[in-house]
Amino acid sequence: MNRKIIHCDCDCFFAAIEIRDDPALEGLPVAVGGDPGKRGVIATCNYEARKYGVHSAMASASARRLCPDLIIIPPSKNKYGEASRQMHSIFKDYTSLVEPLSLDEAFLDVSNSKKCKGSATLIAAEIRQRVREEMQITLSAGIAPNKFLAKVASDWNKPDGQFVITPDKVSDFIASLNVRKIYGVGKVTATKMYNLGIENCQDLQVYSQAELLNLFGSFGERLYSLCRGIDDRPVVTEHPRKSISVELTYNNDLPSLKHCIAELPVLLDKLEQRIHRSNRQVSIGKLFVKLKFTDFISTTVEQVNQELNLHVFEQLCQTGYERRNKPVRLLGLGIRLREALNFYQLPLDFDDHVATSKVYLT
Repeated sequence: MNRKIIHCDCDCFFAAIEIRDDPALEGLPVAVGGDPGKRGVIATCNYEARKYGVHSAMASASARRLCPDLIIIPPSKNKYGEASRQMHSIFKDYTSLVEPLSLDEAFLDVSNSKKCKGSATLIAAEIRQRVREEMQITLSAGIAPNKFLAKVASDWNKPDGQFVITPDKVSDFIASLNVRKIYGVGKVTATKMYNLGIENCQDLQVYSQAELLNLFGSFGERLYSLCRGIDDRPVVTEHPRKSISVELTYNNDLPSLKHCIAELPVLLDKLEQRIHRSNRQVSIGKLFVKLKFTDFISTTVEQVNQELNLHVFEQLCQTGYERRNKPVRLLGLGIRLREALNFYQLPLDFDDHVATSKVYLT
């Protein structure tokens, strides 16, 4: 039986919440993010701001240059968390199979739902209506036989819309789909594909699985399925926790390896506190260090190790630093949990582009 999957994705979630709570912001370019004077980064922005070229993950200072009148609001985690809980409560009125991807995004498997006469299209429409009426924000939805297509579909009629890909329409829809819409295809992979004359999924379908493996490594196997609209992943209500980490973006670049090493004890102390607050027995599989250089290039170095060790973190930091030998704007360290090393998980962080200092758990 074909599954009925809905991908729900709020429109400009953080900014929408702020505008809802302050109607005077309606119609103005609004973003949620960090301080432009302290290397803050935009988490999200409304469509008025996007007209100027502002987008998430952009430096707040750059966003302000593009849009001098941009209103940048500091993030309110508690407010967004409460709104997220309210929205997910609505989702669960229709199915128990809800897979959160972030605070404002989730997959719903409504294959066996009796609501709305079992129609996934009507369920999505009703959810959108309830979110609009009960929360005063908008949500877009995609309905399809699998998660990959549902996620693509939710972006088709944004904002405040929905799009349906029925099983009989999958082949035609996927054939003309641009390869950039495939999850995991970034700039580098897309450029390689374009150089090969591959622009849409129909172009990819010409290649055998062996050829795609040769061209794109292990990702080739996934490409072979996705370019045909095949995605057998179930909706999973719980994900294994896979890492605990801390990181800090500095107001002034760390100019040398020596300065980076000097910061590690402070970060290690924060990491130990974070592990303690997780209230669980932690089995460490790997240690890792992340560096983001002044040119915004990032690198991560990790090593198998079963206990926190400052000396190992120092060695990893040196290895990472020597990859570019440039001043460092962000430094982080963390652990990979042993029981989660064999699992794959989409990012769940909702504020990973907001604050100048971060502690997060995935």
